Amino acid sequence: MAATGTYPQRVGFVGAGRMAEAIAQGLIRAGKVEAQQVLASAPTDRNLCHFQALGCQTTHSNQEVLQRCSLVIFATKPQVLPAVLAEVAPVVTSEHILVSVAAGVPLHTLEKLLPPHSRVLRVSPNLPCVVQEGAMVMARGLHAGNSEAELVQNLLAACGQCEEVPEAYVDIHTGLSGSGVAFVCTFSEALAEGAIKMGMPSSLAYRIAAQTLLGTAKMLQQKGQHPAQLRTDVLTPAGTTIYGLHALEQGGVRAAAMSAVEAATCRARKLSWQ
Repeated sequence: MAATGTYPQRVGFVGAGRMAEAIAQGLIRAGKVEAQQVLASAPTDRNLCHFQALGCQTTHSNQEVLQRCSLVIFATKPQVLPAVLAEVAPVVTSEHILVSVAAGVPLHTLEKLLPPHSRVLRVSPNLPCVVQEGAMVMARGLHAGNSEAELVQNLLAACGQCEEVPEAYVDIHTGLSGSGVAFVCTFSEALAEGAIKMGMPSSLAYRIAAQTLLGTAKMLQQKGQHPAQLRTDVLTPAGTTIYGLHALEQGGVRAAAMSAVEAATCRARKLSWQ
């Protein structure tokens, strides 16, 4: 495997769904790997056509991906991953770095299904990886060292933000950021519908609501402020914002958002135990 700061010549994907395509697209666009050096496998051509459109190589053989690539990302559905790992285990070597993005499959399960001392990492992505604005966390297995973790983290930076965390945080990330995409969309929709109720055309309302979320997120990232500080900057005494915030508090939006993250996290933990 290449040293820290360099990238593998070949990157493999076992599973070719939307998340795999998003990650591959990010790596290629960022110039971290050439399209023809990406090899993806899937049982049928339904999803492989998207990889072929990117200029990647494809196969129906999962073992071929392991035989030709040193860094392999497993992006199958969680329920089929154990069978896939059992299938490829005979061709796993000490040269491989194996990354799972399958939700709810813990590191100890991955390591149990693979040969001893396999270098395994678990990554939790979210849907905005599709536009290279993902929020990802990564946890390393027992035999993945600093060089492997840095390599994977640097590669995935092409798809957004990737931070290394203890595995205990992965399910929380699912509740906050994986499911959080749907929570944010619900809030964006509600903002726009409020404007529609007051007379704004719907297409304009949805565009402005989305841009408001985007601009606010960029300010929070670039300024490094606590959200409460930015919220305070918008407030003026007896102004429009404080009246609107009062209505949100009366509706319990803060408690509802906290409960949503808690519920999604608990569900993720339950799935991990199954």
